[in-house]
Amino acid sequence: MCKGLSSLPSSCLERAKDLRVKLSHLTETHHKLKGQDGRVPHDLETLLKNRSALLAFRGFLRSEFSEENLEFWLACQEYRVSPSNVQKIKSSSIYNQFINPDAPQEVNLDAETREALLGVTDSPCADTFDEAQQRIYNLMAKDSFPRFLRSNHAIKAY
Repeated sequence: MCKGLSSLPSSCLERAKDLRVKLSHLTETHHKLKGQDGRVPHDLETLLKNRSALLAFRGFLRSEFSEENLEFWLACQEYRVSPSNVQKIKSSSIYNQFINPDAPQEVNLDAETREALLGVTDSPCADTFDEAQQRIYNLMAKDSFPRFLRSNHAIKAY
């Protein structure tokens, strides 16, 4: 029944070799990004805790020119654990980088949230950016993350 590989046209053999290499690569990268429980991150929260997956997600967002949401979220995480004596400086930096309407990496926040932040940047506390951070997280979870999972970036990463 099987006449052996030598009877196949060379183009078929080349195609089969190429597919084998691609499948091998996908399997290898899939295992690299598995979480500690052995599963690939399928939710944003898990992805944000996995360095390799986070880097792949950042690359995807960069390719879509929407990296500012992740950068804002990460800045808020860093801000939250900052000592209180540096929070005012970091608060101002976050506002100028991401919140201000003329910010170089302005995130998409509703006017009410933006105005509320303007009022508290002079006297920040650890939870100053919590609401805005949660809104951006929800935006990424509902919009960017599902697109990432369908993208070549996720295929290459997983």
